[in-house]
Amino acid sequence: MSEPASQILTLTHGGWGAQLIDSLKMVAGELPGVSDLALMPVDTMSEFQDKVRSRVAAMPPGSLIVADFTGGSTSNVAARLSADFDIGVITGLNATLLLAALDLRDAGRLADQVDELVEIGRNSFRNVVKSLQQR
Repeated sequence: MSEPASQILTLTHGGWGAQLIDSLKMVAGELPGVSDLALMPVDTMSEFQDKVRSRVAAMPPGSLIVADFTGGSTSNVAARLSADFDIGVITGLNATLLLAALDLRDAGRLADQVDELVEIGRNSFRNVVKSLQQR
């Protein structure tokens, strides 16, 4: 029996991850197993960590958390939970990274593909004007 597909949880300040997910539905259609948890100004760190812990506990092993940026509360909570759960954690959420994770989850556990996803995210940045001028 095969493992259930990895899920993807975005952790973002103010919930912009949910807006990104909704926007990507225009490109990729429905995104089953992809969700956002927002850290809002009214949340205490303890409340937020409890919400994330509860969500991660329900995710299949090998799933992925993508936080908005390094060193923020969202990435710190994800890093702490990675000690207790079989999850991969990446920071630097962007559309290219999220689409790549969707493609790669068909190949297996996303937690095992973190290095590849980080490289994809790193390579997603372009100086568009310079690229066009070089053509």
